[in-house]
Amino acid sequence: MAMPFAIDFLDNGRVLEWEATPDGAVPTEREEYTPRFYVAARSPEDDIDLTALQTQYERHPDVVTTEVVTRRLGFRRDDERVLAVDVNHIDRVTTLARQAYQLREYPVGDLACFNVDFSREFRYCLENDIDPTPANELSTLQLSVPVTETSGDTYGELTVAGETWTGPPEDILTAVQTAIETQDPDILVRSTSEIIPTLYKMATTTGVDGFTLSRWPEVDYQQLASESTYASYGQVGHSPARYNMPGRAIIDKSNTFFYGETNLDGVLDLVSRSKKPVQELAWASIGNVLTTIQIGEAHDRGVLVPWNSWRHEFFKPMGTFHDADRGGFIFAPEVGVHEDVHELDFSSLYPNIICTRNVSPDVIRCECHRDRDDVPVLGYSVCDERGYLVDVLQPIIDARDEIKAAIRREQQRDDPDEDRLEELEGRSGALKWILVACFGYQGFSNAKFGRIECHEAINAYAREILLAAKQRLESGGWRVVHGIVDSIWVTPDPDIDDDDREDLEALATEITETVEIRLEHEAHYDWVAFVPQRESDAGALTKYFGKVAGADDFKVRGIEVRQRSTPPFIEKVQRDCLEQFDATRSPDTVIDSLQDAVTRLHAGTVPIEDLVERNRVSKPLEGYTQNTQNVAALKRARNQDLAVHPGQDIEYVVVDDKKTSRERVALTHEEIETYDASYYETQLIRAVESVLSPLGWDRTEIRRELAEVRMTELTAFADRE
Repeated sequence: MAMPFAIDFLDNGRVLEWEATPDGAVPTEREEYTPRFYVAARSPEDDIDLTALQTQYERHPDVVTTEVVTRRLGFRRDDERVLAVDVNHIDRVTTLARQAYQLREYPVGDLACFNVDFSREFRYCLENDIDPTPANELSTLQLSVPVTETSGDTYGELTVAGETWTGPPEDILTAVQTAIETQDPDILVRSTSEIIPTLYKMATTTGVDGFTLSRWPEVDYQQLASESTYASYGQVGHSPARYNMPGRAIIDKSNTFFYGETNLDGVLDLVSRSKKPVQELAWASIGNVLTTIQIGEAHDRGVLVPWNSWRHEFFKPMGTFHDADRGGFIFAPEVGVHEDVHELDFSSLYPNIICTRNVSPDVIRCECHRDRDDVPVLGYSVCDERGYLVDVLQPIIDARDEIKAAIRREQQRDDPDEDRLEELEGRSGALKWILVACFGYQGFSNAKFGRIECHEAINAYAREILLAAKQRLESGGWRVVHGIVDSIWVTPDPDIDDDDREDLEALATEITETVEIRLEHEAHYDWVAFVPQRESDAGALTKYFGKVAGADDFKVRGIEVRQRSTPPFIEKVQRDCLEQFDATRSPDTVIDSLQDAVTRLHAGTVPIEDLVERNRVSKPLEGYTQNTQNVAALKRARNQDLAVHPGQDIEYVVVDDKKTSRERVALTHEEIETYDASYYETQLIRAVESVLSPLGWDRTEIRRELAEVRMTELTAFADRE
């Protein structure tokens, strides 16, 4: 069976399947492919005359054929009559499906379309039962341009396969064409989406003949989508324009999650599970990939996929609403430094709850067991029939467990294979993200397959599991100092004699057997410090740091060193302070490190590149009402004709924070001669406050201590004079 890694759709309806072979990519041309969507009554009670609708569709010039078939319109529904519509080109599916609402004469809401909004290559693989996993290793070529080159219609600098070329357009184009012909890559990895159209514009403008990146002589490239801005979970994102290059998969580093968070091995692992080819997998979101895996399971069960989901929430009493509207269980952390701490984690808690408790949209609150109270507190029933979501997730859980075991075996070898480790870690990371998303996706209103009752049930089970673990650990002689959703931190209870305290590993095994989900010993720490909330004595749920026992390593969460906007200099100083804190447990040594950093700041000896801040732009320049540093940076970018869209990052150095104009900052590509030392001193103090706040120190006390150190140094200097 052919296993094409890329599929191209030509204007005349032909399809090209590209298969990777030891001798290079080989195309197979398919003359006829007619994508299919379905039209049916939204519910069994709706009276729809499919024959009349069929007659109208058959008159449309873009419709190849129609037929009435039987399919399931949901996991809870039996086979029903639906109208299947075959289309002459994949680009016409959505338009023709939309016309179903215009051709009919039925009340709004009676009609529904299915299998409409699939991505092109995924649809082709699904309908033709094709596995797009490449049979041979794919070759890659990287093209990147600096941000200063992205504003114009031509490039004066371009990096090709790690080698930077500068000069006139003809030289740049020659370098790219030579690399393409020499390496003949299967995948083009670009730093920005506009590289492809810009290179072709350069070739046209300069009259360079024969320039092409395509493997198919009839088509240079195709634009699949224009750039756009979107919002997701309160975050603004930017989706660049998407392009297709016949015969080559394209990965846009400015628009890829899985390639950026894992690697090509992680991408390919998900290709094999989702049947979504490399190019589409690279730009897809976590939810998009999870959806395609679920669509594959639905397809195997003969269930169609709704274009727009319309799952109503089941009726429930007001008291149940109150009980259900809760998240995972949290034990507020005890602010301060705790010695001899162990961290225990439930392995893939939410996915394992789904699989061990059979929580799935098609079986939750089933009619056949409506008198049962299976879900704790909420009283929802769960059918005995295996839910489809279990079949989706269990293979992923098992695969990740096997990969993690292989990673441990490789790490324990005397001479571990680094390439093998990189592959395994990429695959493990990709699967982790799918498992992370599967829970929240159940409560997502636009999910193709999801149900809020599943989301509520998973949380209810999770709360019960964490409470049961807490109670058993405490009865075994361990004190819980923090717990959040699937993790719990314990330290020996000082009121229990060592001889009476139960072995932690044995307790974890017992809890595992009781709740049917593995409780793993994640780490042992010499000490852990839980950070208070700013302007409050209460513990911050996700801010802590600790020294890993028997290792020269810290585990850090939530503080500046983990924040993507933190400049490298601030990060390094905070790490130095952590080391001083570990070595002495004395605030004085931490203040000494801070004082040394502040002295270097004001002496102007800190390298400019170590002071770069990177922040995400959340809205267009005109959308801001405050003169923030981001606004100043955006003004500078606009002044230099650099396009920075909402959802993208902007990098700058603060040069004068007292100003409100664009002179407040300088962009990283500019010649920067100075910086605002007072601003960065404030950032340093904030970072050191995170380290010392578990001991009760705040910024006021840190500043007072700094002033005393400076006064002592000045006095000593005066005495010497």
